[in-house]
Amino acid sequence: MNTGLSTARPLATAGWEWPTITLFAGCYVVLVLALVWLVAVSLVLAGMAVAVALVLHSSLSHEILHGHPFPSQKVNTALGLVQPGLFIPFIRFRDTHLAHHRDARLTDPYDDPESNYLDPLVWARLPHWQQNIMRFNNTLLGRMTVGPLVGQWAFMRSDWAAIRSGDRAVLAGWLWHLPGAIIVLVAVVWSQMPLWVYMMAAYAALGILKIRTFLEHQAHARSRGRTVIVEDRGPLAFLFLNNNLHVVHHMHPRLPWYRLPALYAAHKARFLACNDGYMYRSYAQIFTRYFVKSKDPVAHPLWHRD
Repeated sequence: MNTGLSTARPLATAGWEWPTITLFAGCYVVLVLALVWLVAVSLVLAGMAVAVALVLHSSLSHEILHGHPFPSQKVNTALGLVQPGLFIPFIRFRDTHLAHHRDARLTDPYDDPESNYLDPLVWARLPHWQQNIMRFNNTLLGRMTVGPLVGQWAFMRSDWAAIRSGDRAVLAGWLWHLPGAIIVLVAVVWSQMPLWVYMMAAYAALGILKIRTFLEHQAHARSRGRTVIVEDRGPLAFLFLNNNLHVVHHMHPRLPWYRLPALYAAHKARFLACNDGYMYRSYAQIFTRYFVKSKDPVAHPLWHRD
C-alpha cells in the first residue's frame, strides 16, 4: 500500500527552524497541562486552552506541509501524522492543500479543494433547507458555528467517494491517521478531561480556524486578485501564524511564518497591486462587516464551464 509519506512535492528547508520547533513543543506542553492540571482547576478553562492549542497545532501543520521545520520532508510528515485535532488526517490535508496552491484554479468549485463556492447549477438543484444552511454558512457567525460540520461533511463525503472508486492514496491518508487518533483518544480517556469536552474543544478550534479561511479567497476574473491580505497583528494573527497575510504566503509558499510580516512590510505596495487591493485592516473589521452578513453568494458569481 502507498504510505503517502513521499508523495508531496519537495519543499525542503535550509536547516532546522527553531521558532517553529519551539512552538510545536509549547503547543504540546499546553495540551498536556490542560489535560492533567488545568482540568482540575476549571473544566471551562481547560477546554479553552485545548481549543487554542489545537488552532495553533493546525497552523503548525500547515507549516509542515510547506516544508518546515526540518530539511527532510519525510521527517516533517512524520511529525504531522499525530493530529490532536482528530478531524482532518494530515496526509489528506497536505495533498488537498497543495492542490489548492494551484493559483490559476483558486475558488474553482471543482478543482480547488478548499473552495467555498458551488457551481450555480448545483446550487439551483439544492433543496431550500440546504440552501438556507449554506447561506448561513456564508456569514462569519455561520462559518464559525455550522461551518466545521458543513466542511467536514463535504470533505468526508468526497474522500469516501474517492475511496469507493479505488483511490488508494486517499485510503492511505486515512489509515495513516488512525494510529495517531487512537493515541490522542486514549490519552484523553486516561486524563481527567471528559471526552465530550475535548471533542467540543476540537470543534471550537475548527470554528476559530474558519475565521481565517472565511474570506481568504474571493471570486475574481484574474487569479492574482483572489487572495486576501488581512493586516492584523493581534492574537488571531499569531494563532494563524501570519497566514492572514495570505497573498504573501501564496506568492512565497516556502517562506516560514515568522518571515512573512517583514516581507509584506518591505513590499506592501507590490503585494496590494498584485491582488488588486483585496485587503482588510484587521479581523475586527471583518467581524463588524460580516458577522451576520454574507460576503459572497454561495453560487460562484463568475463561474462557467466550457
